[in-house]
Amino acid sequence: MTATETPTVSVRPARNSTSPQLKVRDLEAWYGESHALHGVDLDVYPGETVTLLGRNGVGKTTTLRAIMGIIRKRKGIVEFEQNSIMRVPLHKIAHRGIGFVPEERGIFASLTVNENLTLPPVVAKGGMSIETIYEIFPNLLERRMSPGTKLSGGEQQMLAIARILRTGVRLILLDEPTEGLAPVIVERIGEVLKVLKSHGVSVLLVEQNFRFASRIADHFYVMDHGQVIDNFSVSELTSRTETLNSVLGV
Repeated sequence: MTATETPTVSVRPARNSTSPQLKVRDLEAWYGESHALHGVDLDVYPGETVTLLGRNGVGKTTTLRAIMGIIRKRKGIVEFEQNSIMRVPLHKIAHRGIGFVPEERGIFASLTVNENLTLPPVVAKGGMSIETIYEIFPNLLERRMSPGTKLSGGEQQMLAIARILRTGVRLILLDEPTEGLAPVIVERIGEVLKVLKSHGVSVLLVEQNFRFASRIADHFYVMDHGQVIDNFSVSELTSRTETLNSVLGV
């Protein structure tokens, strides 16, 4: 497919009879004059882990940033729990129950783990207690008095996710959580995301590690040139192997 060709969007039926928790339709976004997203459509249902797949530079992270409102030059429909959030100021998005964990993680390096966890305010109903956080992240309990600068990359990633859970979010936008991590830590991150599912937390995930994503995701969206070109459930994964090899180079 050349850059000038328009991908064909594969329309799939709804996963279940409930309304999507997150509904995105015809989402377009710009960096200055550069048109980055070209009509992205996707859904995340309550309690789902959904993964955006695609090569570097196709618009996956931009999609998360546009949903969150970090990119303000955008248009389309973004609804969370059937309410539009397109005009909601960025600093109030968390109050609606959405959290964003960027690839750079964003923890306070000079503060201890415990201080990082006590600092975020509970801005939405259902914020997890520190005790529950430590049950989900036993590594953090062991390192609770360590400053962020002393944590491994995997521990920093766990702390970044844990901080968001303290605020009371029901949906996490998670950007490249396994980037640069050792396989054993990647495995632990996967276990954590499965625990979050058991707590009813939904996740929209950007992930380059396809093997990791295939073990934890319920649904996949494939992106190319700022558009969703296909989507399918985990039950269809085996039948899509050839297409994914072509698109992703996996």
